[in-house]
Amino acid sequence: MKRHLIAATFAAALGVAAAAHAALKVGAPAPDFTAQAALGGQPFTFKLSEALAKGPVVLYFYPAAFTQGCSLEARSFAEAIDQYKGLGATVVGVSADDMATLKKFSMADCAGKFAVAADADRQVMKRYDAAHERNPERAQRISYVITPDGKILYEYADMNPDHHVANTLKALRDWKARQG
Repeated sequence: MKRHLIAATFAAALGVAAAAHAALKVGAPAPDFTAQAALGGQPFTFKLSEALAKGPVVLYFYPAAFTQGCSLEARSFAEAIDQYKGLGATVVGVSADDMATLKKFSMADCAGKFAVAADADRQVMKRYDAAHERNPERAQRISYVITPDGKILYEYADMNPDHHVANTLKALRDWKARQG
């Protein structure tokens, strides 16, 4: 129990420190976007506004499908998808990968549980200030929680994939508790 408390405290501290580097701050409007996406290998058009009409959205950016950290992160989101759904949230990942890659990734590491969207022209990354500093062709690892009114509730930037799921779930739980 004590170890879990220490880990949770450390994770929270990391969230505060890492969040200072993201450009979109809590309370800012989340830029709307439409992108080609895949869910369970099937292509479709993802529209943020449509997802927000159903509830909060966890929008996470990742550098490249099938790389070690990105696969680990996708599997973590997939394992936690029932918790997100229980909070009324939609999860969508965004990268500069092409649709052929994302169709495969959505079935493999995402286990068909959530959508991944293609940002080939990197316009979504630019609007969310998610382009990687050293390699702007790729996204940095950043997660946003967006409330149904289109505002940024939470942001977390860290290239280590380990805390994105726990931190976004905590943000959603806290928000849900405040909703009454």
